[in-house]
Amino acid sequence: MFEIVDKKIEVGSVISRVSSPEAGAISVFIGTTRNHTDSQRVEYLYYEAYRSMSLRMMRKINHDVIRKFGVEKMAITHRIGKVAVEEASVVIAASAGHRDAAFKACRYAIDTLKEIVPIWKKEFMKDGSRKWIANKN
Repeated sequence: MFEIVDKKIEVGSVISRVSSPEAGAISVFIGTTRNHTDSQRVEYLYYEAYRSMSLRMMRKINHDVIRKFGVEKMAITHRIGKVAVEEASVVIAASAGHRDAAFKACRYAIDTLKEIVPIWKKEFMKDGSRKWIANKN
């Protein structure tokens, strides 16, 4: 239910992993590449990860989400490598008995992922410049 991939993320596949007959809600967060940062035009992003530690931290997030919000299931898929504008870099899905828990679980998961999961992002700009970006909430 937690994976790091080097190809386009199949959003439907991530959602299907959290489907549950006990769940009355499934919430999904999709983080995509936008075409700008401040006034600079972004050509694409490039992600690198410390894979084993990243997966371990994703499982920790899942444990925390179940404890805090009582979700049924959670899935997190993060992409590494080159991610073009409008493509997904991360998909988080959570199922729960009620929508409030599912919404809160997704919000908590993305905020915590950006804080503790060792995945790094480099922006490649249309003007040829590039820079590593620190995570921001």
